[in-house]
Amino acid sequence: MDANRKPDNDRDFVGYGARPPDPRWPGGARLALQIVMNYEEGSELSIGDGDGVSETYLTEVPGATLGSGNRDLIVESIYEYGSRAGFWRLMRMFGERRIPITVFGAALALERNPAAAAAIRDAGYEVCCHGWRWIGFSGMDVDEERAQMRRAIESLTRTIGERPYGWYCRYAPSVNTRRLVVEEGGFLYDSDAYNDDLPYWTRVGGKPHLVIPYTLDNNDMKFSVPPGFTSGEDFFQYLKDAFGVLYREGAASPKMMSVGLHTRLAGRPGRAAALERFLDYVLSFPDVWIARRIDIARHWIATFPVTP
Repeated sequence: MDANRKPDNDRDFVGYGARPPDPRWPGGARLALQIVMNYEEGSELSIGDGDGVSETYLTEVPGATLGSGNRDLIVESIYEYGSRAGFWRLMRMFGERRIPITVFGAALALERNPAAAAAIRDAGYEVCCHGWRWIGFSGMDVDEERAQMRRAIESLTRTIGERPYGWYCRYAPSVNTRRLVVEEGGFLYDSDAYNDDLPYWTRVGGKPHLVIPYTLDNNDMKFSVPPGFTSGEDFFQYLKDAFGVLYREGAASPKMMSVGLHTRLAGRPGRAAALERFLDYVLSFPDVWIARRIDIARHWIATFPVTP
């Protein structure tokens, strides 16, 4: 590499370093816990929607593919389970415990299940925009990405009754995604990052922008992506251990913990049982703030306002 050439690299390897800020969570909480339920069923890749291929990702059969041009009726059925049964099981679990959540909602998926959209709206859960469809963004043309973002916002505004204030892609965002989020306006944060245990401010085109990192480890996706969880007990123990470390650290340096769920994965009975154990375990502890992502965003904006 030419030593005089400036690298095309905007990565930050330092972050908060050894002295992260005290987030001053409400009530003096030692930990902010944020639970995400991904709602994607009906927006994934499918022959019926003109994609030319069936979905292969985050199913019960890792790596399964029938090849281009063939409908995979097994995968379609697995996804349908999420919207038909898994969604309602998770909604009951959260409702019974009065746990507020954020839904990463793909707009077309919610259009195709008005009852689910209404249940999310009536429960007061936040819907973070998960794109128009649950498809890849990394290689998408910038004009197409902009158009799909706007279509998703318009759709969610209709189905949920409020525009989304957060953004999160299917793996992975393009190099344009965050810029488009900021240019579009109206968003308070995005979660296309996994690089910290706290929210942080960045600048995009000279404008301040809030990032609330997400998780791929405290995530039921690892039931379908090897090496990963092979039992509900694996899932429960991992979440319990992550919570334990962050809760202990929170006595001196409070952090945030994210948990990622999918209706077709965690909504299955054997995994839902593990999730129930974890939720009840967390609820036995004092000084834990369970919040929606939008609540964390608003707290951070109020507590750490951007200064010129």
